[in-house]
Parts: sequence; structure tokens; C-alpha cells
Amino acid sequence: MNTLEQTIGNTPLVKLQRLGPDNGSEVWVKLEGNNPAGSVKDRAALSMIVEAEKRGEIQPGDVLIEATSGNTGIALAMIAALKGYRMKLLMPDNMSQERRAAMRAYGAELILVSKEQGMEGARDLALEMAQRGEGKLLDQFNNPDNPYAHYTPPARKSGSRPRGVSPTLSPVWGPPAPLPACHVFCVNRVNR
Repeated sequence: MNTLEQTIGNTPLVKLQRLGPDNGSEVWVKLEGNNPAGSVKDRAALSMIVEAEKRGEIQPGDVLIEATSGNTGIALAMIAALKGYRMKLLMPDNMSQERRAAMRAYGAELILVSKEQGMEGARDLALEMAQRGEGKLLDQFNNPDNPYAHYTPPARKSGSRPRGVSPTLSPVWGPPAPLPACHVFCVNRVNR
């Protein structure tokens, strides 16, 4: 791999040795926490920016705007920095200092709304800013490129799918899930 972008989704695929049905199937997990910004949201962030570039909606040097509560914002800040965009992230002021620090470390400008306004207030302000021409709104909550990033099974994308298996993808999301930030594959051997 030549770029940090190419590492997104190329995360370890591990077979769980003591978990799975007794019907010959196997359970594999894709450790999405090993993405460069630390979560499965790296996929969505990359997809939203790359697909908008392909459509000619954004180009390096533009200001990107997004409302976030955490991991998507961190991932967007990282991708924006890598690709030469300025990133403005809006979030409620009760989000963790660690998340804020990570976003700022990637060069994002944070705009805080009150916890009473919450995510709805952050989304409304992001839309207003875009309408005033202050930047391009990525709109993760309505952007089809966000979920699109998860349609291609990660093992197929990264070339790390075990030979002779047919995967079923089931994303497992963070707390309180026992397997946060990973994708789970239940696989059946095709050629026994």
C-alpha cells in the first residue's frame, strides 16, 4: 500500500475459534478498529468524500461541513487533511474532550452548539452554513455514499477473504456490543 487511504478497510480478518454454529459454518471478524482513524466510520468518511469528488461536487481546497457526535467526524477530519480540504465539524458541547482533541489534531475547526440543541441543532447549523456558502455539506445522515461504503463486504474489498467461503456480512456496532468496531462474517465452505 502506498497511501494511508489504501489502508482503510484493509483490516485483519480473524477466525473465531470457539464461537459459531455446529453446522459446519465458521465465524470470522473483520477488526475495523484497526482503521487509521480507529473505527468502521473511516469507510463512510472516505466514501462520502471520494464519491463527491467523482461527481465534481468538491475539490481539494474546498471547505467541508458536517455535524457529528464523534467517530465519523474524526474520520472525516483525517480524510479531509489527507486530501487537502478544510473541515468544519459541528457538534454538541457535551461530546468528549478526547473526540474534540482527535478532530483538532487532524486540523478540523470545531463549532460547538449547546447540549440542549444537541445533534439536531448541530445538523441545522451545518445546513444553514452550507446555504450561506460557507462550505459544502457532506450530510452523513442523508448521504447515500455513507451506507454505500458498507455494502461491499470488507473481506472481498481487501482481498482477505478465506478461499472457498461464501460470506454473510453482519456489522457489529459499539457499546454495549461484545465485539465493537468489527464486521462479523459467518461463512460456509463452498468446496468441501
